Amino acid sequence: MLTQPSAIGGYEDWPAFMASHDRFIPADGAAGRVAAALGVPAPTPVDPDRGLSWHDEVVVDGVRIRHLGWQLPFGPPTKATLLTPVHHDGLLPGLLWLNCHGGNKWLGAERLVDLGPETSPDVVALQRKLYAGRAVANDFARAGFAVLVHDAFSWGSRRFNLTPAPGRAADALRAATALWASEGVQASPELKYNTLAAQHENTVAKAAALLGTSYAGMVASEDLTALGVLRGLPDVDAHRIGAGGFSGGGGRALVLAAMTGDLGACVIACMMTTHASLFPAYLESHSWLLSTPGLATVSEWPDLTALAPNTRFLAQYALGDELFPVEGMRAADHRLQELHDDDRYKGDWHAGGHVFAADFFTQARDHFCEVLQ
Repeated sequence: MLTQPSAIGGYEDWPAFMASHDRFIPADGAAGRVAAALGVPAPTPVDPDRGLSWHDEVVVDGVRIRHLGWQLPFGPPTKATLLTPVHHDGLLPGLLWLNCHGGNKWLGAERLVDLGPETSPDVVALQRKLYAGRAVANDFARAGFAVLVHDAFSWGSRRFNLTPAPGRAADALRAATALWASEGVQASPELKYNTLAAQHENTVAKAAALLGTSYAGMVASEDLTALGVLRGLPDVDAHRIGAGGFSGGGGRALVLAAMTGDLGACVIACMMTTHASLFPAYLESHSWLLSTPGLATVSEWPDLTALAPNTRFLAQYALGDELFPVEGMRAADHRLQELHDDDRYKGDWHAGGHVFAADFFTQARDHFCEVLQ
């Protein structure tokens, strides 16, 4: 009898978790309909005294970096990093900055952190490619924030075990391996894993649908858990909390704001458009984070901001963004201006492509400082 490799390696306990776990139900009815469309599992409370494991600590250019983690009821342990300014008085405003998708599941939130000489070459390369060489978590901490970054469902420490790889992912790797050989490319473990994960995300989305959730819903649940961790940390003022991210991280921040309704500030960089604008040419540019079945019947992307009446939003658009048509971004910007006055929403347009450039960071930092400090 042939035995097939697990299609959810490392997550064999995921179905039992979904069968026994409650769904997340926000207090607001409209937010509840979005949560139901996404199939968001209720976030797992993490006790700040007993549920967190603290690991090594390092100081880099005035930023204290502490590694921590927690165990969810399914899958591998979650790794996270807390960054704070070395010198500060009293409680700090908290910031949950969410990593992009970036076609890179091998790396999680470490792509946002500078560990000095300990920073891996893979992280440095990704920061140069997508973040203008910047470790944004360090920079936000230097600006006076307690910054928590965490690996969410399918990234970094929470990635799937694809050894051995299930069928279609294995086929994709075999094809890529033949191409690399013809081109003389020596494939790194990171490149091999990300090649597998690109195909495997389709399998994860199918599994999520069968379990009554979605890929985006699973990520949202883990982001909600991380937000609870941030609020409970001793250095953090739980009443001054913001969230943000670039690309897929920006979409995650928008969903998080809609689910909680009480974030002070939210930054969405290079991740604001309308559903219709993705047709017909831009569907292939995006992951399942942007394509939850049924979500479009419940809410447009800009309309999610209306579910967070206490949040001040900044949306950043790139005129040369390869992943979104300009007309879709402009339609979203127009809708957001209809929904909110200038105090609640600011849309800003930048030259360049799908990169969290230096001017993006400066504006995001100033937004968080204005609202939260």
